[in-house]
Amino acid sequence: MKFFSKTPNFDFIGKRKIGFVLSAVLITTSIVSLATNWLNLGLDFKGGILVEVGYSKPVSAEEVRKSLTKEGFEDAVVQQIGASGQNLTIRISEQADVSKVEVSNAVIAALQKYTEDQIDVRRREFVGAKVGEELRDDGGIAMLLALAGIMLYVMMRFEWRFALGAIVATVHDVVITLGFFSVFRLNFDLTVLAALLAVIGYSLNDTIVVYDRIRENFRKMRKGTTMEITNSSLNQTLSRTIITSFTTLLVLIAMFFWGGDMIRPFSIALIVGIVVGTYSSIYVASTMVLALKIQRAHLMPVTKEELTDGQP
Repeated sequence: MKFFSKTPNFDFIGKRKIGFVLSAVLITTSIVSLATNWLNLGLDFKGGILVEVGYSKPVSAEEVRKSLTKEGFEDAVVQQIGASGQNLTIRISEQADVSKVEVSNAVIAALQKYTEDQIDVRRREFVGAKVGEELRDDGGIAMLLALAGIMLYVMMRFEWRFALGAIVATVHDVVITLGFFSVFRLNFDLTVLAALLAVIGYSLNDTIVVYDRIRENFRKMRKGTTMEITNSSLNQTLSRTIITSFTTLLVLIAMFFWGGDMIRPFSIALIVGIVVGTYSSIYVASTMVLALKIQRAHLMPVTKEELTDGQP
């Protein structure tokens, strides 16, 4: 038995005003949160100390965090690695007039004070504030370059109305994903930035699939209004969109629950980005094309007679 063997007939375009209101609310909330709270930048961007330790038996990250707070490390971020509960990472911001080595030694001494087990120090990392700023700036430039490359690509491949719609949809997805991290104060580090770049690619790919079908149907379907052809195209690509998004989300949900704390922000960014990207392909990219008054004539190939018209 084949799933989605019959093309559905949902009225996506008829509900575009609801989509517009939802997008406006999400974008406004994201921009306000980013403007007031910015992002909860991780150690990669702020600089600080990371210590990875191993215990001989499972420990509670919350209890370890309380122990460090008692010892004066109020800003310590404690995360479990893996499912065993025996491995932890502790992130501490830099302290003025105290070397990073001394701080890391003090953290280990504080951990040892509250357990009879011999703690195994697996890793120590020190990231300076200047290096963190450089990583933040370089990461931002990488994202802007990716967006610029996308603009160039869609402008060469599609009619300008489609290109503008794809660019707006991509920016829409990035801003909402950033806003999600800002509103919920989730840790934003290099892995999340990498996930954002993946979201940009995923969003663009989904939009191009929809646009290719719209362009194809404008040339094939001789009857029907612009809205009817667009709606028909969205329904024809719906099964592909659902299958692709669903299978990708299954993997990401597994990563979220069983991938450990280190990978969780990465999986959250991709989950939010894929959900928003799937939505934007239907209600942002396609709606933008309609708002820009796309017509069949804009997509029909230019004939030889039209090229030589008016020439001697």
